[in-house]
Amino acid sequence: MNPYLPEKATIAEIREETSGARPIKTFKVVLHNGHAFNQKPGQCAMVGILRVGESMISIASSPTQREYLEFSIMKLGKVTSALHACEAGETITLRGPYGNGFPIAAWKGKNIVTIGGGIGQAPLRPIVQYILDNRDDFEQFDIIYGARSVNDLCYKSELFELEKRNDLKVHLSIDTADPDWKRFVGFVPNNVLRIKPSPENTIAITCGPPIMIKYVIHNLLELGFSEQQIFTTLENRMKCGIGKCGRCNVGNFYVCKDGPVFNYATLKNLPEFD
Repeated sequence: MNPYLPEKATIAEIREETSGARPIKTFKVVLHNGHAFNQKPGQCAMVGILRVGESMISIASSPTQREYLEFSIMKLGKVTSALHACEAGETITLRGPYGNGFPIAAWKGKNIVTIGGGIGQAPLRPIVQYILDNRDDFEQFDIIYGARSVNDLCYKSELFELEKRNDLKVHLSIDTADPDWKRFVGFVPNNVLRIKPSPENTIAITCGPPIMIKYVIHNLLELGFSEQQIFTTLENRMKCGIGKCGRCNVGNFYVCKDGPVFNYATLKNLPEFD
């Protein structure tokens, strides 16, 4: 397949995740050719609108959902604003999938902890869905997720439903107190220290604002996790998707091709990562 050639897709459904100054919408899309995208959790795609442009967006659905793809998109620039103005039934374009994805097949039989903040839960959502669809392949499963406020939480209804299950634990938080919020109040790294996930036979995956990732990794190391047990993603601005333009270069890597997924043992040696 020509990696430069986009495929057409139809927006089947749009869900509003957050509103206000940082609105996020989730777009469910179906490829016109009827093929599966064959992505791995953690991979990205170029999402575009003809005559407007393209943006690299994390795929927010699991490969176990073969009939459609989902993208949770924050309204920030020209392309994302145009996407937010779309309605169900309209046509967009997709290229991909790009990147290396999480090695989730190698994690069978392990405990899994996902640690997300804000829109950073989107790249983690495919892991959540994949594990739920293959629950017997994994041991203890903890979802740690937080945002600035209740209104900034993505996938609220999904996560509230998951709280009711007995085969996993969901730990939600917000940064500032709310009179109706009965769960943890505080930053996500502090919630990690409160929960104290055991590093024994465990993989920890984190994604969110860079400052959150920095302190989450610090706290995981303090709890005894090794560098090889910790995975995260880089969100450098990606333009071509195939490592040709150099826009997303970091150290010796191109994030669009060699990332966006890295374990901390690799990531800590990159000069731009602090």
